[in-house]
Amino acid sequence: MDPTPTAPALPPVSGLSRAVISFLDGELREREALSLASDLVAGLETQCRDLDRSLVELRSRLEVNLAAYSSFSDRVHGSLGGISAKFVELLSLVGPFDSLSDGGGGRKILGEELPALAKEVARVEMVRAYAETALKLDSLIGDVEEAVSSTLKRKHSFAQSSEEVRMHAIRTLNEIEGVTTQVSKLRPRWTHLVCAIDHRIDRALAILRPQAVADHRAFLASLGWPPPLSASTSANPDAGRLTAVPNPLLTMQGDLKRQYCENFLSLCHLQQLQRRRRSRQLEGRNREIALHQPLWAIEELITRDYVDSMDELLQPLVDEAMLAGYSCREEWITSMVSALSTYLAKEIFPLYASQLEEESITGVRSKARTSWLHLIDLMISFDKQIRSLIANSGISFSLMDESNLQKLSSLSVFCDRPDWLELWAAIELSDTLDKLKADVDNERNWTKKVQGVVLVSGPEDFRSPLVSDFFLRRLSSVVDRSRSLPNIPLRSKFLKLVGAPIILKFLDCLLVRCQEAEGLTALTDDSALIKVANSVNAARYVESVLREWCEDVFFIEMGLRVGDEPGKSQAEEGDFDGTVYGPGSGVFDKEIWKLEEFIVEWVEKISVVVLRGFDVSSRDYIRNRKQWQGKSEEGSTVSRTLVDALDHLQGKMSIIEESLNGMDFVMVWRKVAEGLDQSISNGLLLSNMKFYDGGIERLSSDMEVLFGVFRAWCLRPEGFFLRVCEGLKLLRMGEKQVKDILAGGLERLKEEGISHLRVFEAEKIAKNRVFTS
Repeated sequence: MDPTPTAPALPPVSGLSRAVISFLDGELREREALSLASDLVAGLETQCRDLDRSLVELRSRLEVNLAAYSSFSDRVHGSLGGISAKFVELLSLVGPFDSLSDGGGGRKILGEELPALAKEVARVEMVRAYAETALKLDSLIGDVEEAVSSTLKRKHSFAQSSEEVRMHAIRTLNEIEGVTTQVSKLRPRWTHLVCAIDHRIDRALAILRPQAVADHRAFLASLGWPPPLSASTSANPDAGRLTAVPNPLLTMQGDLKRQYCENFLSLCHLQQLQRRRRSRQLEGRNREIALHQPLWAIEELITRDYVDSMDELLQPLVDEAMLAGYSCREEWITSMVSALSTYLAKEIFPLYASQLEEESITGVRSKARTSWLHLIDLMISFDKQIRSLIANSGISFSLMDESNLQKLSSLSVFCDRPDWLELWAAIELSDTLDKLKADVDNERNWTKKVQGVVLVSGPEDFRSPLVSDFFLRRLSSVVDRSRSLPNIPLRSKFLKLVGAPIILKFLDCLLVRCQEAEGLTALTDDSALIKVANSVNAARYVESVLREWCEDVFFIEMGLRVGDEPGKSQAEEGDFDGTVYGPGSGVFDKEIWKLEEFIVEWVEKISVVVLRGFDVSSRDYIRNRKQWQGKSEEGSTVSRTLVDALDHLQGKMSIIEESLNGMDFVMVWRKVAEGLDQSISNGLLLSNMKFYDGGIERLSSDMEVLFGVFRAWCLRPEGFFLRVCEGLKLLRMGEKQVKDILAGGLERLKEEGISHLRVFEAEKIAKNRVFTS
């Protein structure tokens, strides 16, 4: 009878490494696990075969790289050999010539061939350096890619071995980053090489970082983190206080603590590498904001959601069922939003709507409006969290159409209930206007100016009162809330129901203040003029900001979709004056047009006030016929009767310049100049005044002083007094010249540079000229 075969002797424990002992403790912890030893052996053999296959692939890849490097070395050696031959040829040419007596050959070699040869040597050296750098980086990146691939294959193998491979990959990545940084600084033209390196590193990090984070999460879970909530909230009746819950991070000992520290450091090193790369890539920009991020390892101690289980558990089942095009993560998020939207549409909004209806009937103010706005705030906050969750999943919002975005927003309840949207808009508008009332009633807000306004169009000083900034802030808040709506027609309608009335309310406030100032003193008082100027400044500031907003893509999209709202035709987009705002118009175009109309109207009124005062002050000057018939007053540069009118003009224009914004002040002084040109030309030149030589000299002197008032705002004010200047030009001409010009008609007048006076006006001015022999 054969003896019973004996089992092979086990190796002594002292001969096993710490990693092997840790692995066996983890896999064979229970006695029942011994029955699965054969499966464990089979798994280990499979992993060994995979590692052997990887080793063969590495060897073949190394052979290919060595062959490529050998080929390149041969080419470089050949180039250097050619250069050496050229040097020998050069020496043979230079030898027979004396450097001092050579007439031309030596100078040609030294002056032409040597620089070309040096340039060729430098080019070959740069190619050699480029090739060596590229080969070095390729070799290092190959090591990283192999390490990343190895960590994936060792996912269920020795944890300690996997961590060592990852740390080796991180060290190699740091070495690559050091070389890349040096190349970026010393060889700025090698951009294609740097871009290629960054692309391959990005692919490696896209695998390495999620895997490191996943391993860290798994390690935290094995520690029992986070502590159970039930234990932390249970009361101890004997002690009369909460039971103490041990912190797993503080109870770690020995190898467990060392492994956690190494795992934590691995994440930290990886984040530091990422900071180095971002710092290099953002060179020359504001890097502090972009580089500042929370510590990844600390973030993992905060539990926020369980959506990852959708990918790990359910997605394989969906794929196995061959349901193509479905993502469990997206379906879970969509279902969660849909469930909330359905609940709000069936239970909450009908209740709030009925409360508002009851409030409108009874007239008793309830909390329904406050509750409605609070609910909207919660919905917007919820949608932002959903967007953050989707963004962290790698889904881009820019690639989604409106139908998908609508599924991911709780505010989609308004898509099927436009009456609820109108209710929300009415509540939002009422709440905003209530908050603005105190700002409008505070007179200090109408005198204190907005400081530090810089728009994209330029650093214009609008001199706008502070109340305009309050309106814009409230309006900006409304715009931000509209961004949360899931489609463009809803956003456009909401802004027209809330934003447009806010702008019109602001315009009404400006109009009331201007009408009050005009009704009291007809704007003759300086304080009334300043009050109107402040209102014009406020309108100009708001109009400029709105125009800048409307250049944003958010508003442009809404302008392109005008007329998309159900039951709304383009004819309804017109205004009372027949202006039609069709496709391509902005949401606030009508309001901007009304602000511009207000500005033009009151700038015109300011100009009229100045002109009216000048006409009154210069009445004696205009009616004095004798002053144009005698000689000019000696020692005087301006007629005495014109002095008061000029003082009035300078005083008013000085007040307007100090009070009004620069853009509209230009409109004012140009309108005043145009009005004075008409007034003087009609009142003097085209009247029945008779002008002698002395009178023409006096009029020319007076007009030069008048032009000097406007020279503070333009270099050539004569260009804004064209009728007066052309009239003076006719008066200065000789008798025969005037007759010849008038005989030639309109064409001859234009040839003489007189284009703003008609023929009969030129003839009338000529008749008023008295020539003395």
